[in-house]
Amino acid sequence: MGYDKNVTKSYTESLKIGDLAAMFGTTVRTIRYYEELGLLRSDDRSEGLHRRYPLVNIIYLKRIRQLKTYGLSLGEIKEFFDLAEQDPTGEKCRALLIQKNKEKIEAQRTVLLEAQARIEALQAETETLETTSQFFSCPGSECKDCSIGEYCEQNEQNNSGD
Repeated sequence: MGYDKNVTKSYTESLKIGDLAAMFGTTVRTIRYYEELGLLRSDDRSEGLHRRYPLVNIIYLKRIRQLKTYGLSLGEIKEFFDLAEQDPTGEKCRALLIQKNKEKIEAQRTVLLEAQARIEALQAETETLETTSQFFSCPGSECKDCSIGEYCEQNEQNNSGD
């Protein structure tokens, strides 16, 4: 099902919901949901009780898709749409997107640092395992970070020989 480019002249400035959905490879339900959230606008229903969507919704759907690729939730996207109504220049939207991007950059840096710490811990554990002859035995002096200390069977062997 593709977008019907042969829209009758009386509806040249609006689209049927199915045509709008097909144009963006989404579902009719998604279009309705975006409308419920206030992200899209429909005209009064036509005589056949079909929703009609002004062509400006094409721009709105492009912007929704773009903002979703930035990792924004629909709630955050709604903030942009509300802000755009207050400030048609787009300056407030631009400033908000910059702020959100900086927040996401910082969050991703934190994730990256945590992942690096996990990688280093796994590397150390792997090195210890590679030098241990038996999985359930204590590696003794080979253990780089032994938290059981005096309870280690290697220590017991060393102390009994003294």
